[in-house]
Parts: sequence; C-alpha cells; structure tokens
Amino acid sequence: MFYIVLLAMVAAFLALRLYSVLGKRTGHEQPLPKPAEDRVVASALPRAVETTAEPREPVVKPFEGNAEPGIRAIIAAEQGFDVNRFVDGAQAAYRMILEAFWKGDEDTLRDLVSPDVGRAFSDAIAARQAAGQVLDNRLVSIDKATITGASLQGKEARITVRFDALIAAVTRDAEGNVIAGSTSDALETHDIWTFARTLRSSDPNWKLSDTDEA
Repeated sequence: MFYIVLLAMVAAFLALRLYSVLGKRTGHEQPLPKPAEDRVVASALPRAVETTAEPREPVVKPFEGNAEPGIRAIIAAEQGFDVNRFVDGAQAAYRMILEAFWKGDEDTLRDLVSPDVGRAFSDAIAARQAAGQVLDNRLVSIDKATITGASLQGKEARITVRFDALIAAVTRDAEGNVIAGSTSDALETHDIWTFARTLRSSDPNWKLSDTDEA
C-alpha cells in the first residue's frame, strides 16, 4: 500500500514502501501499483487486470500450514469461499491498489482499502503532490502470492498474503526529470498485506486493512 520499491516516495513516508505504514505500517511509498476494473470481492477478489508488462506466471502456493486453521474456519462460516480464487483476486487487488496509489487515484483506493489505510495513502499522496513529485512506477510481475495467515473472530475474517514481486520504481519532478529510481531496473519487493471482510454481509468486498514489508 515504499523510495525503493514499494520505493520512491516522499522522505516523509517510508523508505521502502509508502514511507508510512498502513495498519501496522500504513502503506507504500514508491511501490504501489495501478487501478484496474474489478475490486476485491468476497470469495474471489477482483479478476486479474491486463497489463502491457507481460508478467511472469506467478508461483502460487495457496497457503502455508499455520494459516490452515483460520482458512478452515472461514470456509466453515462461508462455504462459498474458495482459497485459490481468493489468491487470484488478491493478486489483482495488489496490482490495482498499487497502481491507484502511484497515480494518486483516491477514488479507486477508497473502494479497495479500509478507512485507516485510505487515510495513510491520502497523506502520502498529498505529501508527494506538495513536493511536486510524480511516481512513474510499474509492476513488472508478481512472482509468488501465498496466504501466510488467516483468522476469524465472530464474523470478521482476516487473511494475510505475502507478495513477492518485481517493481520498476521511478520518481520524477514536476518537469519530468528522474530524481530517484531507474527506468530500466526492477527491484524485488516483498509485501505482506492483510485483507478483511465481514462474512455473510451484504458487502462482498474484501478490503486491504494492513500492509507491511516482509
């Protein structure tokens, strides 16, 4: 959801991801990608978004062993939940949220993140604009997406996903000059994002509720 991948932001918000941390570390500075058409939806977060970057096929292991009890609890509470579809949707959400942040598209972010995370993004976007900086970042590929944790408290479900990705991150000034990053090199990024949703509610959307670096 920081000047080096999740990388090129404002010195006020993270040096490696949004310079502030969402939830735990509100957000991402440099490395947060572009909006897409779908949004994070219940058992199948948004569909993957087309990109001109020819992303490599991600290696997906649905979940780690310590996430299994939480996954089982969520499936028992909402039997339509599908783990593999969730992971596919989480990857699409990752791309959408990063790209929206990079573009400063707060309308798209509002529909995809929790209020706390949204405020962190808004603060980072405002600081970037005040500094006259523009992010020219690109999500090259998501190499791996793995559920590392899951829990259910009452009807509140939370699922944590680790994303291993490559991001080309560049910060430009108001005149378009590169002031940080590289237009040719992509950096490895390791993000841990938590999505939350009230099960069996009328709102089918999972929203980003916390971000951190691995």
